[in-house]
Amino acid sequence: MDQAIRINEDVTVGGQLSEAEIGELKSQGFRTVVNFREDGEENQPASPAQEKEWAVAADMEYLHLPVSQQGMSAQTVDEFREKYPYLPKPIFAHCASGKRAGAMVMMSMACDQGLSGDQTLEQAQQLGFQCDKPRLMQFVKEYVDSRTLAR
Repeated sequence: MDQAIRINEDVTVGGQLSEAEIGELKSQGFRTVVNFREDGEENQPASPAQEKEWAVAADMEYLHLPVSQQGMSAQTVDEFREKYPYLPKPIFAHCASGKRAGAMVMMSMACDQGLSGDQTLEQAQQLGFQCDKPRLMQFVKEYVDSRTLAR
């Protein structure tokens, strides 16, 4: 949880969690864990099913929405955007490193705020997201532009 980035009062993004860290999240007031990792990823200490057990045991909501390390789909982002308003806040969203989770959260917020893709990438950088994956940056820009500029 050392690399966590607080986006706003409703959501914080970070990397993989341990059972103890999920317990810490609960004591810090978090109410939901969102896991964007696919089942069976490399260096995954627990399956999404095990992580859900940990979250439920900590009396937290849990959402597993797998996002491929090879690339995101607009359908998955749309699904997250549909579910996000109904998740108890604050939320801790994660993947292995926080990059996919950060992209998902930033795209959702940007679409709600009517930002352009370039504005979204600028805002992400200002928050401290270091994206070294050009394919991910291109997807974020194109997804946000397709949802906000078409309005």
